[in-house]
Amino acid sequence: MKRFDINKIKRKLTSRRTWVGFLKNILFWIVVLIIALTVGISLRVFLLLSVTIPSSSMYPTLHPGDYVLVNKMIPGPRVFKDWSTWNVTNLTRLRGYRKVKRNDVLVFHFPYSTSDKIALDFNTFYAKRCVAVPRDTFYIENGFYKVKNLPDTIGYYPNQKKVSLRPTGSFDEGVFRCFPYHPAYNWNVKDFGTLYVPGRGDTVMIDTIRVAPYIKLIEYETGKQITMHDGAVYIDTVAIDKYVFEKNYYFMAGDYAEDSRDSRYWGLLPEDFIVGKAFFIWRAKDRNTGKWLWQRFFKTVK
Repeated sequence: MKRFDINKIKRKLTSRRTWVGFLKNILFWIVVLIIALTVGISLRVFLLLSVTIPSSSMYPTLHPGDYVLVNKMIPGPRVFKDWSTWNVTNLTRLRGYRKVKRNDVLVFHFPYSTSDKIALDFNTFYAKRCVAVPRDTFYIENGFYKVKNLPDTIGYYPNQKKVSLRPTGSFDEGVFRCFPYHPAYNWNVKDFGTLYVPGRGDTVMIDTIRVAPYIKLIEYETGKQITMHDGAVYIDTVAIDKYVFEKNYYFMAGDYAEDSRDSRYWGLLPEDFIVGKAFFIWRAKDRNTGKWLWQRFFKTVK
């Protein structure tokens, strides 16, 4: 009669339980990793993004070396309708919890990386302050930013005052002259506009002069070329005297008005390019010394 070795059986059971426990631990951490990756990707796609400020164009609100959290729920996160095609025509924006307001500091993809057309560059982020929203009529009067029928200036007033007080001859020509660089528009950093900022569904009357600030916008929306001849404006071969805009646009300005390449120089920002609202500096580093700037940690962006 075969004897049962109870100790041997116990060792086998213990060994089996050890392997089962080991496999359960491995499975547990795989599940945790998958959940963490899913949450991280979801946060990045739908809620938050961190960007680093490279220049002083938003000084003193943002400094070079600031690490800023961006709230994508203003105006809403963007997703691709077809993930196999990474371009702006393939983007759709989900509903956020509010629209962009004047004086919001926005982070966006720079739309004018190429000189001939508006194009999406995922590697280039700008941070500027929105000073005019769709259906505003924007202008600059003696260096101060204004919107028609609003009593106050908008944007960062102290640096606008510096522009106002500077003699015209003290500006370099490339800094003084502004968009749209057309003979009929003598716009500059002290006197600019008026410029109507179109919104979705707005009709703008078009002729060879009035089309100048909107050429790239219309070409961006239609995918067709604007030409002018015989005193008329054409989209490809079709003559137009008005245009109905399909998208919302914004006028963006850097707080450091004396040295900021913003909408004064490159024109209006399409809403498709907005990533979200800058709301929080979570850390900051001196770009020259590499030292952490503790006094700038956890500052709200206003």
